[in-house]
Amino acid sequence: MSNEFTQDEINSIVWKACDSFRGAVDPSEYKNYILTMLFLKYLTDLWKDKRDEYTKKYKGDKKRIERALARERFALPPKCDFDTLYENREAADIGDRINKALQKIEDANKAKLENVFRNIDFNSEAALGQTKDRNRRLKNLLEDFYGSDTRPLDLRPSHLSNRDVIGDCYEYLIEKFAAGAGKKAGEFYTPKEVSMLLAKLVDPQPGDTICDPACGSGSLLIRTAKEIQEPDGSPSRNFSLFGQESNGSTWALSRMNMFLHEMDSARIEWCDTITNPRLVEDDQLMKFNVVVANPPFSLDKWGAETADTDQYKRFWRGIPPKSKGDFAFITHMIETALAGEGRVGVIVPHGVLFRGGSEGLIRQKLVDENLLDVVVGLPAGLFFGTGIPAAILVFRKDKKKRNVMFIDASREFIDAKARSYLGEDHIDKIVKTYKKRKNVDKYACVADIAEIEENDFNLNIPRYVDTFEEEEDVDVRAVQKEIDGLEKELAAVQKEMAGYLKELGYGS
Repeated sequence: MSNEFTQDEINSIVWKACDSFRGAVDPSEYKNYILTMLFLKYLTDLWKDKRDEYTKKYKGDKKRIERALARERFALPPKCDFDTLYENREAADIGDRINKALQKIEDANKAKLENVFRNIDFNSEAALGQTKDRNRRLKNLLEDFYGSDTRPLDLRPSHLSNRDVIGDCYEYLIEKFAAGAGKKAGEFYTPKEVSMLLAKLVDPQPGDTICDPACGSGSLLIRTAKEIQEPDGSPSRNFSLFGQESNGSTWALSRMNMFLHEMDSARIEWCDTITNPRLVEDDQLMKFNVVVANPPFSLDKWGAETADTDQYKRFWRGIPPKSKGDFAFITHMIETALAGEGRVGVIVPHGVLFRGGSEGLIRQKLVDENLLDVVVGLPAGLFFGTGIPAAILVFRKDKKKRNVMFIDASREFIDAKARSYLGEDHIDKIVKTYKKRKNVDKYACVADIAEIEENDFNLNIPRYVDTFEEEEDVDVRAVQKEIDGLEKELAAVQKEMAGYLKELGYGS
């Protein structure tokens, strides 16, 4: 058997580790323990790989090996590795030992990992149960990540079939947890095919700065970065990533996710984007080439009470209703896109397209400014935790033609049991239609601003994309002829039945 592990093998082993918690701890809680342990296991194995590499290179010279390791992108302090914890898996204070190891790792890598582990407590009685149960779960967790004696789990890059397998495993787990987390899923994960579609629509280029102001686990940021290609078609690393997330646990996931995808230079801030934006320079909001987000739908109490005194003056088009923060996020994103070139892609509930009041006025101003470029209607059931249909809005600050494209992609999807999916062909069709910018019967329409104005700036897609299917003309004579034939057949059958009944002594 090959000593290389495939993506499916690692996914299976790690998902099995969840059995240590399943049923006893809520998935939205135990995901942090699983993902943190995966992170620790990867750091340990990567460190071993590097040590082996330098040992071979420097022929066992310890000083040169340690010097080379000190220049690596992270440090792993002695006895803070997974293997040491596994050896002590029977210890009565194993939870405390894991906590201390993580703290030392964080201290040794402050620039990249500061505060990442502050929200996770492996010694928590409230989260993991009383001492006996807690120790049993942690022992099982360590053994699951160890693998088996005949085939121990080895996450060293030299033993993996591709370099991004750990990052992909991390996203695989986040998606699995999102599927089981119900309404909480939207806090940390955007389905990968939706992220892929949004990334293609905003068309990121080498050298771009990319921001997600509601970044969750960071998957949308990573997916957008992966869309960037050099002129020769090879993947580009020429980009800068920025994000902000209000949930502390999810922010930590995002930091680890970035590290595992070797995007650890990404700047991910922890705070509420609307009430306390942290991506600022010289008291001004930072500007980006690309801004993407899947913000919480219709967020209540988003911060309307302080919007009129916002020091960054983001809400000059109007203040969204206090119980629906959709346009607060949209406005923030537009204000942080670079003038003359910035692109904004945002996932929204359909209500954003037609609700009146202050939302209607903000929508009117965005259309009048000729910022809105395309409205894409998505199928219902794409997202974890909600079945409501959503749409993607793309705004561009380099628009010339005064029109808006509408694409009704709501009827083309893969219908699965748990939720709906967009296939690659569905994504390709949407993107190609967007780039061609031409009307497609019952699918896409390019509407002039004047037409939108006639509709009172209502962006409801059926107003522009006619999906009505005309019924075929009815041939009345043919139908009458068919009825006459059926009546004759019925009369013949009734006559035959009457004959049988007469033979049996019934009837006259």
